[in-house]
Amino acid sequence: MQNTEVTDMTGATDNAAAEHPAISARSTRLLPLLVFLFVGSGSAALIYEIVWFQMLSLIIGSSSISLGVLLATFMGGMCIGSVGLSYVVSAKRHPLRVYAALELTIGVLGLLVLVALPWVGGLYIAIGGSGLGGLAARAILSALFLLPPTILMGATLPAIARWVEATPTGVSWLGFFYGGNITGAVCGSLLAGFYLLREHNSAVATYAAVAINVAVAAIAFLLARRVEHQPRSHADDSATTSVPAGAWPILIAIGLSGVTALGAEVVWTRLLSLTLGGTVYTFSLILAAFLMGLGLGSGTGSFLARTIRNPRQALGLCQLAVIAGLAWAAYALTTALPYWPIDPSLAITPVNNFQIDLVRCLVTVLPGAFLWGLSFPLALASVASEKQDTGHLVGQVYAANTVGAIIGAMSISLLVIGAIGTQQTQRLLIGVAALSSLILLGPFAAGSLRKLTLNARSLSATAVIVGAAVVFGASVDPVPGLLVAYGRYAATWVQSAGDIIYVGEGTHASLAVSREGDGVLSYHNAGKIQASSFPQDMRLQRMLGHFTTLVPDDPSSVLVIGMGAGVTAGAVSIDPRVDRLTIAEIEPLVPEVVSEYFADHNFGVATNPKVEIRIDDGRHFLLTTDETFDAITSDPLDPWVKGAANLYTL
Repeated sequence: MQNTEVTDMTGATDNAAAEHPAISARSTRLLPLLVFLFVGSGSAALIYEIVWFQMLSLIIGSSSISLGVLLATFMGGMCIGSVGLSYVVSAKRHPLRVYAALELTIGVLGLLVLVALPWVGGLYIAIGGSGLGGLAARAILSALFLLPPTILMGATLPAIARWVEATPTGVSWLGFFYGGNITGAVCGSLLAGFYLLREHNSAVATYAAVAINVAVAAIAFLLARRVEHQPRSHADDSATTSVPAGAWPILIAIGLSGVTALGAEVVWTRLLSLTLGGTVYTFSLILAAFLMGLGLGSGTGSFLARTIRNPRQALGLCQLAVIAGLAWAAYALTTALPYWPIDPSLAITPVNNFQIDLVRCLVTVLPGAFLWGLSFPLALASVASEKQDTGHLVGQVYAANTVGAIIGAMSISLLVIGAIGTQQTQRLLIGVAALSSLILLGPFAAGSLRKLTLNARSLSATAVIVGAAVVFGASVDPVPGLLVAYGRYAATWVQSAGDIIYVGEGTHASLAVSREGDGVLSYHNAGKIQASSFPQDMRLQRMLGHFTTLVPDDPSSVLVIGMGAGVTAGAVSIDPRVDRLTIAEIEPLVPEVVSEYFADHNFGVATNPKVEIRIDDGRHFLLTTDETFDAITSDPLDPWVKGAANLYTL
């Protein structure tokens, strides 16, 4: 199909309307309205995601394992839905009726989750725990509630995709649908994070999402009654659900793009949380900035998919540009943003800080996110084939990208950062982006993974890609110790900070230890001083431990939530009446650091034989343990830190 056969955004029809009966003049004019409906779908989906994650984290905990299970289940459901629709629902059914039914059912399931989750949560608390059994229980509970609605969410784009033809011009509209969905997601994340959950509660947020689902479904049903759908004659042929020839390199490349996108989001969230503070609003801002970039990129890619002759090559160049986007974000996070001359304490209201923080997020996240959003419609155009079921085609690309996203998010958050740190992780992601570009522009550029094309063009492309990966990878600096130690106040400590003698990055948090000129040690966690060996701090920390054992008549078994520098736990451990001391600590790196630098101040609590350190979210541990304690203590946790306030809901 030539570039002259293009439908413009105002609804004018092109030659495709006459050539393909599935796209009538009247139905083409509805496409902008369908984009608007997808804005509503995306908004409702993000409200649900935030609400469900908050509700489930109160039951299965906020540890990396728990959050990883939630994320994998949510995205896994989207993946299943995107692929499964074409096998379950006939292509002869009216796409708008299918879409409306999906939206209405999502709303019903949203209400069921709200009502049933607290009841089933009690069952999990009775059987949950640590180890493989506890992990299995978390996975089952997450799957029980998240899979049904997320499978339907994943099916919405493939369902409406059947409204257009599987040609580059036709599938370019899917990029607009995808962009509209992401635009709605931006609105939903901000609405949920800054208003619905802040001013109201999970129930009100759910009702708002359900209302959006119902409104979208009603409009789609009305449109379906007014516009007839004319399915293609070969709509249900088996050939329409096969992988098009030469599509595998595209699917692998877009899958690797998903790995880098979600992997980078994990790293950026980790480092931006140090710069901006680990509040729930910070996470909403980061998510909104990331989704904004995806939406802008998707819209731009949809226009490009209509005009460029070689979308496959454009996709490869886009992945090459991702290398520069990752390097730019690394520079901004480690060299630029931490030293902006900003003192957050001078803000009159939190809104003033939100404005600056949003700018910081956009500076860091927008370039890379724009390129990942650009990649999706280019990938669709690269695999477009007129004989394909459009729903199955978009499902394949969407599923490949989602599988990559699951792998990236899970591996980076649970394994890679804790093992090699954020600097090497970002270099690894640059390498993955280079591999994605290499598949499309290098020796595999002919379209087959089995046949290499070794010519001057492919070899030159390989040299450029590898060279870019090496140069940009070498430019990634380690996270500054000053940022890990002082977080959003790093710029104000440049001239007065003590010597940073240790910096470490664990699974959940980044830690630092500093030493002042007089020998005083400070323990830093997530950009804040949490404990120190300063005499006044030592008195307070030990006093809390002594009060804990003075209150009960027989404090033989004591639980300390949060290890910190171990001084409070150490004060508990030296009481001769204490036979068993359990410490619930969410970050595995903390006991190692504390035992090395603070053993003289905490009476060697980490190696005391009557002390057991349990690596778990404190709230989750208390809910699921069979143990009983005579006394429970915790250093007052900052309720504004994301997840910390959950402890006060017990």
